[in-house]
Amino acid sequence: MIELEQGVFTISLDFELIWGTLDLFGTAGFERAVRVERELIPRLLELFIEFRVPATWCVLGHLFLSSCRQVAGTKHPEIVRPNHAWDVQDWFERDPCGNEASDPLFYGCSLVELIHACQVRQEIGCHSFSHVIFGDPGCSAEAAASELAMCVQLATAMGIELQSFAFPRNSVGHLDRLREHGFRFFRGPEPNSLSQRPWNNLYKRLSHLWAVLRAAEPPVVLPAMTPEGLWDIPGSMIYFPMHGLRRHIPLGLRIKRAVKGLEAAARLRRVFHLWFHPTNLADQPEQMFAGLRAILEHATRLVERGTLRILPMSGVLSARSEHFS
Repeated sequence: MIELEQGVFTISLDFELIWGTLDLFGTAGFERAVRVERELIPRLLELFIEFRVPATWCVLGHLFLSSCRQVAGTKHPEIVRPNHAWDVQDWFERDPCGNEASDPLFYGCSLVELIHACQVRQEIGCHSFSHVIFGDPGCSAEAAASELAMCVQLATAMGIELQSFAFPRNSVGHLDRLREHGFRFFRGPEPNSLSQRPWNNLYKRLSHLWAVLRAAEPPVVLPAMTPEGLWDIPGSMIYFPMHGLRRHIPLGLRIKRAVKGLEAAARLRRVFHLWFHPTNLADQPEQMFAGLRAILEHATRLVERGTLRILPMSGVLSARSEHFS
């Protein structure tokens, strides 16, 4: 653990287009939200420019591509396949091997370039190459390493150094491989996260819903170094979407909970780490953007008071006390 001179607000986004749900639902169900997501990226960047927010975009490696094709009848032969029990077909079976114009759900090179060119510098991090679940037994060290190597190669070609990582489905694994490929930071699970306990998924969801409904103060965190030599910057709160039953939860509760996290970070000199997928804003986008704006307005007031800094994941350590350098 380290000690910070001021509170820190950091935002990380898991940017994956359709890849995040391919192994569960194929292209069905989330196709509309993903198509909307492409329109949301410029709007998010405009908001971050307005409030001078250097967010961390953890981009799926396949989105760096403008196109791809089979090699000797195999899709991405350089990637070692995972062996996830719930998805027995080839991991890249659904990859259309097309381009961004023909298959915009699978490719995002133009969007990555837009983020990289933002006038308020955004950090571009990593979210694996194809949304392999690192913490699952079906993801071997070789599979993880091949995914990371490809991400680093593609980012380097665009002049981007990858330092921060968000694990697909927040399933942490193969930290040693991350370190070998030059990563320094990752978003770990929330402190005392239910996802780390052997309870069923429904219980986890209900417990999280209860925390939201009572606008419970989210945890604020301190970066901690792992035995592998990486800095864990745990998530504090997801800015969850307004689809399904969650659309009935008032927007104000999302805002109230985030404000509590910001105030706690400023008061205790810790990190409030807000994270979400851009697709989280696809349903009721006007409300969702209004809520995000309210959160950023409050953060800005704390910045003006000198009690908070807004930093990307890779910049959090710049707020540490000189006594803990």
